[in-house]
Amino acid sequence: MKFDAEVFNQLIKARRSVFPKDYSGERVDDAIVQQMLENANWAPTHKLTEPWRFVVFSDDGLRKLAAFQAACYKKVTTDNGTFKEERYQNLLIKPMESSHIIAVGMKRDEKKSVPEVEEIGAVFCAIENMYLTATANGIGCYLSTGGVTNFEEAKDFFGLGKADKLLGFLNIGIPKGTLPEGRRKSINEKIKWIKNI
Repeated sequence: MKFDAEVFNQLIKARRSVFPKDYSGERVDDAIVQQMLENANWAPTHKLTEPWRFVVFSDDGLRKLAAFQAACYKKVTTDNGTFKEERYQNLLIKPMESSHIIAVGMKRDEKKSVPEVEEIGAVFCAIENMYLTATANGIGCYLSTGGVTNFEEAKDFFGLGKADKLLGFLNIGIPKGTLPEGRRKSINEKIKWIKNI
């Protein structure tokens, strides 16, 4: 089976992180989000552990996410003395800018049959599949790894256990306008070819 390689190359180069502030406020069709998740499920996975786990928030679910993460942030940061009111307010308000938010987790293989880094890598491959699917459908995405991502206290809310990891939140929305051109340094600055002994 062969696909149009040039179209595929263009798709990869067109992928962008589109921040929620740049969303139009229109709702993304659930069918597109479902296709993003279906494509995520086809990411590479060593020993077929399929470690990706997703919790999708939309509609009033976004308010539930906002309330939880703001309360979790307030408790943890009040206890350790790092609370910031502005960040707390952002956690309450910012989720409403997105059509959907997908909490992304890594469910650790109970047998630990592969190194943890491979499980994390597999989940990030799944995220890239979602990004590319969104791009193909004219949808914007942004993976946020801030907020309560690294709070142990947050994991249970997303169905994750002690050995699992919450890796971030994929914000989804329809972009307001055209996206900026991408920027990358030449790949030739980052590779070394070795052809001879």
